[in-house]
Amino acid sequence: MITLAGLAATLLYLIASLILGRQLARREAPNTRLILALGLVALPLHLVSVHAAIYQPEGLNLGLFHVISLVGWLIATLAIGMSLYQPVVTLTLGAFPLAALGILLSLFGNAPYEPLSDLSHGAESHILLSILAYSVLTIAAAQAILLAIQDRHLRQHKRGILNTLPPLVTMERLLFDLIAVGVALLTLAILTGFLTLQNFFAQHLAHKTAFTLTSWIVFAVLLAGRHWMGWRGATAIRFTLWGFALLLLGFYGSKIVLELILHKPV
Repeated sequence: MITLAGLAATLLYLIASLILGRQLARREAPNTRLILALGLVALPLHLVSVHAAIYQPEGLNLGLFHVISLVGWLIATLAIGMSLYQPVVTLTLGAFPLAALGILLSLFGNAPYEPLSDLSHGAESHILLSILAYSVLTIAAAQAILLAIQDRHLRQHKRGILNTLPPLVTMERLLFDLIAVGVALLTLAILTGFLTLQNFFAQHLAHKTAFTLTSWIVFAVLLAGRHWMGWRGATAIRFTLWGFALLLLGFYGSKIVLELILHKPV
């Protein structure tokens, strides 16, 4: 039953992505209602799958592939939510395949991991905030890529994707709104992490923390530059993508090395 729910969600995500991709390739207006309807049906099926994978009798299984699936669900949810009040359904073209990949990895991938039991409320809050922050900033990175494409097309006087997106000013404002929310969540995640860490090096957190803090600094500088010096355009895009790249290394780097390369359950 759980596997069927996951596979059904995967199929719905991929169908929606194929429809949207085909319409964009033909320079047609996206069928937003159909795309979002498919996504809204996929979300609860995906949630059933990822919930069963993470919440196990032995404790929370936050292995690499299950975390990818959970992040995929959150990203798909955010992309759909944003598309309901702004014409940015194009974001789902990246979010839905990522969510589908997460489900398949969670169902069929194998990485050693010891489920977490008896977590403190602080540790649970840290984990939740970290995953939420990463998900929001992933969507921000996707938004930055769309903004870069839109800016290039405007400079080259091309239409293409411009027909499916709101004005450049609106896209920039949405990008900075996402970054502000992501940084707020990341700040809380860092604070709760420091409060709940018991053995910094034994928990293999040194590199993760260093990358995360560096990413936080990059995003904080971007927000400060936006407020005090009016940074926008290419500067905002570069800072966003660099900050996300650092966060990506911190969020997944240690898990990939320990679980997939060294085969150590952590």
